[in-house]
Amino acid sequence: MSQPITLDALQRDPAAPRTLLRQLFDVAVNTALPYDSLKNYLPQPPKGRTVVIGAGKGAASMAAALEAAWPGELSGMVITRYAHTEPTRAIRVVEASHPVPDAAGREAAEQVLASVQGLTEDDLVICLISGGGSALLSLPVPEIPLDDKRAVNKALLKSGAAIDEMNCVRKHLSAIKGGRLAAACYPAKVVTLAISDVPGDDPSVIASGPTVADPTTFDDARAVIAKYGIELPASVKAYLDNATAEQETPKPGDPRLARCETHIITTPQASLQAAAKFARDIGLNTIVLGDTIEGEARDVALVHAGIVRQVVGFDEPVQKPALILSGGETTVTVRGNGRGGRNAEFLLALAVALNGEKGVYAVACDTDGIDGSEDNAGCLLSPCSIARAAKVGVSAKQKLANNDAYSFFESIDDLIVTGPTRTNVNDFRAILVLPQ
Repeated sequence: MSQPITLDALQRDPAAPRTLLRQLFDVAVNTALPYDSLKNYLPQPPKGRTVVIGAGKGAASMAAALEAAWPGELSGMVITRYAHTEPTRAIRVVEASHPVPDAAGREAAEQVLASVQGLTEDDLVICLISGGGSALLSLPVPEIPLDDKRAVNKALLKSGAAIDEMNCVRKHLSAIKGGRLAAACYPAKVVTLAISDVPGDDPSVIASGPTVADPTTFDDARAVIAKYGIELPASVKAYLDNATAEQETPKPGDPRLARCETHIITTPQASLQAAAKFARDIGLNTIVLGDTIEGEARDVALVHAGIVRQVVGFDEPVQKPALILSGGETTVTVRGNGRGGRNAEFLLALAVALNGEKGVYAVACDTDGIDGSEDNAGCLLSPCSIARAAKVGVSAKQKLANNDAYSFFESIDDLIVTGPTRTNVNDFRAILVLPQ
């Protein structure tokens, strides 16, 4: 990371605000990496075997961190997104597709499930879970072909459903999620180490909770489908319509999960707190709106724009020079045919709402390095973004209407491209408001 920007430089150097925002994002990401935090949550080595399993965008980095800290022998495999791997010695890393599952993910999930068969009370399973694990650990129930599960996943991603709603449906179409993986490990002890990417840090929602009891039901899953008007493939509809109590996911109190424990090793709030400290240390008056902000990206942007105007006009709820931080996971209901993830959509909606407000700069990025399914982590916004785009014939309002935020920021070279970060604590948003 470059040297921290000074308060004086923010006033004098036109490039300094953008540099600072990028530094803040780097602070958030580095705080979410598992190398320092994971070692603080390790269980005692067992009398028997130690089997490592897991899935997520941070699975490879978590496996490497575990290998560096574990005092005994271990073996196993984890699944991560394509291009998110990291060198490991004893733990095999397999790559698969995200956010839409593929055959490689299904095959790897089958291998994970097979690896925990026949364990004893003397054995230990360490499960490494991070965001993205739900799509990567994809093993539909036998009644549902993978292509049909993929179709449902795509529909959910476009529907605007919140992450807990999507994962409720995914659990009830899966042979491995919603606590089923933990049940398969019985009677071995299961210790899950998780990087949270969900509002509220609910372990049953992170990666659809493969080792955590599931409080949701088939009725809840059917309600989500009805709420968003999702058209189901015939196999999925038949399965949900005819599901019985015996097919339910393991619930709280299930004796097969009695020896399971879960530790959240890092959270979205930890990353926001680290960024806030960085900003306060250079003299910015900083407010954290929260790490659980959900809703349509463009609606969330309107709320943030209202707060910005209050700071600009009245120095409330924080005085200039100010930094406004927030996290969580917004959604996008796709109506156009453009490109861009939820962070780009948020930032473009913020740009339209602020319409070139002087002294206001912003960044919005996904901490996994991938905004939606694009190659960028997010984007940067400055007071002149709309005017710069207009000079090259690009309309912010038209791009927003077409869900084409990626193209807008690409046209002014304001995409942030980091490549995979190998962690994931969800969205990171920072808005800088300077005196004028």
